[in-house]
Amino acid sequence: MLTGVLIAESLHVGSALSAVPLRVTEIRRIEASGATVDQPRYWTLVDFQAAETDAERLADALAGCLQPTGGWYADFKTDTDAFVVFAGRVFRYRRGESREHIEEYARSVGVPEHQLDWED
Repeated sequence: MLTGVLIAESLHVGSALSAVPLRVTEIRRIEASGATVDQPRYWTLVDFQAAETDAERLADALAGCLQPTGGWYADFKTDTDAFVVFAGRVFRYRRGESREHIEEYARSVGVPEHQLDWED
């Protein structure tokens, strides 16, 4: 099973994430401390699970649904790999390995330092 978190507000208007069946484990609404000027103050976090065999399909689907501006990304992990997905771009790495190159990319698309907090 893979597990992840998606911020509903990160999806661009008109997108639909339907390529992979997801099991929603929790939905919560938070006040996002440190939201950028391009991000809303309140976020809806969707915790999910899916079959590990769907990891690459899910990553590709997310890459097509995320807003290209505003510093948005989604992340999920399997037992061995972590995926960090941006609009049009997917990164996959072994959990526990260096993620510095992904953090550099994230900064280049507007993700603030304090939001580089995905879990390996």
